[in-house]
Amino acid sequence: MVTINQTLLTFGPVPSRRLGRSLGINNIPPKCCSYSCVYCQVGRTREQEIMPRTFYQPEEIRHAVLAQVEAAHRAGETIDYLTFVPDGEPTLDEHLGKMIDLLRPLGIKIAVISNSSLVWREDVQSRLCKADWVSLKVDAVDEVIWQQVNRPHEELQLSDILQGIERFAKQFQGELCTETMLVEGINDSQESVVAVTEFLAKIKPHKAYLSIPTRPPAEVNIHAPSEHVINRAYQILQAKVPAVEYLIGYEGDAFAFTGNAERDLLSITAVHPMREEAVNELLIKAGKDWDLMQRLLTEGKLKQVDFSGAHFYVRCLHH
Repeated sequence: MVTINQTLLTFGPVPSRRLGRSLGINNIPPKCCSYSCVYCQVGRTREQEIMPRTFYQPEEIRHAVLAQVEAAHRAGETIDYLTFVPDGEPTLDEHLGKMIDLLRPLGIKIAVISNSSLVWREDVQSRLCKADWVSLKVDAVDEVIWQQVNRPHEELQLSDILQGIERFAKQFQGELCTETMLVEGINDSQESVVAVTEFLAKIKPHKAYLSIPTRPPAEVNIHAPSEHVINRAYQILQAKVPAVEYLIGYEGDAFAFTGNAERDLLSITAVHPMREEAVNELLIKAGKDWDLMQRLLTEGKLKQVDFSGAHFYVRCLHH
């Protein structure tokens, strides 16, 4: 068991595009994980593990969260979710379900962000079912690509994981979301995205997120795909999955309507590609003309990409 002072157990609340104001719970120390993803911001996993065990006592987590919630409320901060988003895989914690039960009296919704690797286990499914909101990673459904991007524990089987996701999706009563991290040259091909789309269409997530590496990754030469490739992936997914959204950074006011046309354009295009018609509608509403768009394009803040005969505008990733 890990001692209480070896890691910060809670953080935030922080702005989260997925969850509003999220108070993070770090129930796994770095870097206990079943994967060693090439893009991981926490770094390489030195010793992978797949057997759920004890890291902290549930009461320790409850005490730390309660203190953080009280401090946040004293500061006038709001909290929309308590989120298990640790420095490793949260379902490796055999007490995850007990921790969720202990936090229920706080009256705040509870989320878990998982890499999906252990969802084939019935005990893990049972623990996750206690949450209000669960995100499952689906970076690839092809064995070779999965090995390249997620670098899983040698005993894990992709077929087991995909079947586990399907079974969990059928029984989970909360909001199930998925996240697909696109990495240039590994899982961003049209064929890979189409395969992932076919799988996600079967499980019907509440929302399917497309993300890219935005922080220093575990390995060198890991890059985000181009805006054109990201937009192509979005369009492929959107054709079969009802709700698709970008997670490409710019967390702060990405969903806020401010009345400031430039800010609104940059915020929206950080989440969704905007068709030319939608841009025009926003400009008219704001009392602006195309000169504003032309300036944003010239400054490199926005980029035009074409798909299926239509013009789309996306936020430039590295500006």
